[in-house]
Amino acid sequence: MPAGSGDRAPWRAMVLTAPGRPLQEVWRQQLPRPAAGQVRIRMSACGVCRTDLHIVDGELPWPGHAVVPGHEIVGRIGALGPGVTGLALGQRVGVPWVGWTCGRCAYCLAGRENLCPQAEFTGWQRDGGYADQVLADARHVFAIPEGYSDAQAAPLLCAGLIGWRAYTMAGAEAHRIGLYGFGAAAHLIAQIARHQGREVHAFTRPGDTAAQALARELGAAWVGDSNQTPSVPLDAALLFAPVGALVPMALRAVRPGGTVVCAGIHMSDIPSFPYAWLWGERRIVSVANLTRRDGDEFLRVAASVALQIRAHAYPLDRANQALDDLRAGRLTGAAVLLGR
Repeated sequence: MPAGSGDRAPWRAMVLTAPGRPLQEVWRQQLPRPAAGQVRIRMSACGVCRTDLHIVDGELPWPGHAVVPGHEIVGRIGALGPGVTGLALGQRVGVPWVGWTCGRCAYCLAGRENLCPQAEFTGWQRDGGYADQVLADARHVFAIPEGYSDAQAAPLLCAGLIGWRAYTMAGAEAHRIGLYGFGAAAHLIAQIARHQGREVHAFTRPGDTAAQALARELGAAWVGDSNQTPSVPLDAALLFAPVGALVPMALRAVRPGGTVVCAGIHMSDIPSFPYAWLWGERRIVSVANLTRRDGDEFLRVAASVALQIRAHAYPLDRANQALDDLRAGRLTGAAVLLGR
């Protein structure tokens, strides 16, 4: 039964009115009313993702309207729209990047809704979690495993999910894995890889001693700058840094038959390179969004592994500072905004 769907209560949203501008704090008086198939969630924590930065900085297409960023949302359900089943008032849930899919196209029907041509994305086409309240499609929310605080759980919703999809695309036979860009996603996937008995090689921004120290702490077998060559060939390389120049470097680091996985939604142009670096049945693949199956699989793993999550907390009204710290590379781990 819907509850509180018409209440008046002041709540905040951090709004982007145009690319390149600071977010503005906007107060709203009426709680949003969930439509059929939607839930309203009171935000407890929302991760700050590099994709948010791509939207704020204009590296992704502007959707044509003001944007409330944020797609690593953890909160409690405050109202259920008509027709919603399987979820309960007060339940702790998470909202990921994929916010809505059509459910009818060939991709959706095949369980590949990450490729739905009509998909809408949380914090881009749909208002996201840099706000006290958010509406979400009930089909695209996940129950959050116990054992994680709200701030710890928020990075699971994108850094974890996209990292997991990239990790699985490397293939079950990939034992020796290179992680390029040791931030929010890599520090989670490194732990899963180590838990599963794989060997991790961590590549960081040159001179980033803090990230390198974290990689060693989490069990990386080799740690170095992104322009260095590992001492042994890799079976796969996962690129979390949005730097196209890393693709040829990673190709040179993987063995014949190895895979380079580009995990970001945006990347600078890939420079040309000799065909000989690709030859030997090496592959370059990209990750596009995520499926609900990815979410279910990863959160089951997260429930069993007890991941150590480095979360740097900011109050919601300091979202601009969190974005700037991410942009400048001042963070080790993940940035998280906290609700009231």
